[in-house]
Amino acid sequence: MTTAPAAADAPVAPAANLGINSERLWDSLMEMARIGPGVAGGNNRQALTDADAEGRRLLQSWCEAAGMSMNVDAVGNMFFRHEGTEPDLDPVYVGSHLDTQPTGGRFDGVLGVLAGLELIRSIRDLGIRTRRPIVLVNWTNEEGTRFAPAMLASGVFAGVIDIDHALSRRDAQGLSFGDELERIGWKGDERPGERRIHAMFEYHIEQGPILEAENRAIGVVTHGQGMRWIECTVTGKGQHTGSTPMGMRRNAGRGLAQLTELVHEIAMKHQPAAVGAIGHIDVHPNSRNVIPEKVVFTVDFRSHLLPVLEAMVAEFNDRAPAICAALGLGFSAQTVGAFDPPAFDPVLVERVRAAADRLGLSHMDIVSGAGHDACWINRVAPTVMIMCPCVDGLSHNEAEEITPEWARDGANVLFHAVLETAGIVA
Repeated sequence: MTTAPAAADAPVAPAANLGINSERLWDSLMEMARIGPGVAGGNNRQALTDADAEGRRLLQSWCEAAGMSMNVDAVGNMFFRHEGTEPDLDPVYVGSHLDTQPTGGRFDGVLGVLAGLELIRSIRDLGIRTRRPIVLVNWTNEEGTRFAPAMLASGVFAGVIDIDHALSRRDAQGLSFGDELERIGWKGDERPGERRIHAMFEYHIEQGPILEAENRAIGVVTHGQGMRWIECTVTGKGQHTGSTPMGMRRNAGRGLAQLTELVHEIAMKHQPAAVGAIGHIDVHPNSRNVIPEKVVFTVDFRSHLLPVLEAMVAEFNDRAPAICAALGLGFSAQTVGAFDPPAFDPVLVERVRAAADRLGLSHMDIVSGAGHDACWINRVAPTVMIMCPCVDGLSHNEAEEITPEWARDGANVLFHAVLETAGIVA
């Protein structure tokens, strides 16, 4: 893989009147959304499920119809290559992920994959040739909801997660990532991370309310937030809720309640540069008339400032055991997901700004509040993200929504920035 500056070539911008086929992009989004439908209008297409496999096959059929060749690596990352006039040059990569949350929306991740597909369809329609190849990528298990941590396969590609560790991850039913990847037929032969990358673009919905509130069409992502996932176990004693006196209880649920407040308190100390919450929770035995004997939950701390992130984690790890001990509870914790705050490539960031200006689209610099595959790829190649608004900032929810115009505008910025980076052949 290459880490050469993305500015190595003298860029040539496409004409401002050129862009993607927005109706085809929207139709593709709606067709993909039919695979792994949720119960309330969204999607449940979790990584390495049968629905994930079906979505992959649909993407493969579309890409091959657009003249692209496919390769798959040993953690299931899918790469579709559109050839350049100088095939020995390092390619420009574009993409995101197809997997969703259990109650996910129709656009999180998939917009970036299908906008990349539409980019290549459109340059073929328009007869545009580029010096560098363009590679569309679908990264495996970005969400991390079934197999922790998030951004698992892009992390293997970037060399920050060991492949054997990734393949051994297990879901709540005890099924391993490696076995499920083989079961659905998407374990490839290519060794992860051996590809060379000139630059990487990821287009994504914001997953927050800022762009819509500021009435901006485009978010130019300058930084991402660092993240720490801390899986905690609080242990007490399972007893009858009716016959155990209050003063004699060792209620693990009470420990969860106080640690939830601790996480909130810590994050509030570092406003506006930090967030924190407890998300995933398993209560045992989870019965109406049994005092919880064990609670397993995950703390999610994020900040784009590394010292702030480290301070939050240190304070939680220092105070949580004492809070539980005062309640007669046991406490243990381990970090199950982590990445430091990335700063995206300044040359590519400016190229995205310039593309938005050329197209007459309002834009603003923004920090990504969520983790993305681009955060890992940024470690091994020049990388940037482009964001479009989403209604009410809602994501990881079946009610997630964007407009066709928002999808189009961001895809057109992607189209212009990628073509400028890949080098248009006159």
